[in-house]
Amino acid sequence: MQFLKKDTPGQTTKARGDAGEDEALAYLQAQGLRLLQRNYRTPGRGGGEIDLIMQQSDGTVVFVEVKKRSRADFGGAAASVTRPKQRRIVFAAHHYLLRWRHLPPARFDVVTLDASGLQWLQAAFDAT
Repeated sequence: MQFLKKDTPGQTTKARGDAGEDEALAYLQAQGLRLLQRNYRTPGRGGGEIDLIMQQSDGTVVFVEVKKRSRADFGGAAASVTRPKQRRIVFAAHHYLLRWRHLPPARFDVVTLDASGLQWLQAAFDAT
């Protein structure tokens, strides 16, 4: 399977981001995770957004932030998941889990796509 595709010239930032999410989704599904929701957003301003919400076969809900970068300047893709960004993702995850009757185990992963390829960082950060 080819997971890291080249950007198309003239492609918008949004289109490149969507393509990165498509690649990450295909990779995670190939690893046995099941998609629960894509691009989950909390209502109102100032909330958070989660790129992919997946579930492992053991029931663990995995909140995934996908970052695609063509260059490694400023620390690359992983470095762009800053503490403020993590707080917004955690906020959105809490909001998402409000609908669950029983809270499942959960974790926060990051998938990076850059010149070196796709990297899946499991439990990249926590809710604290």
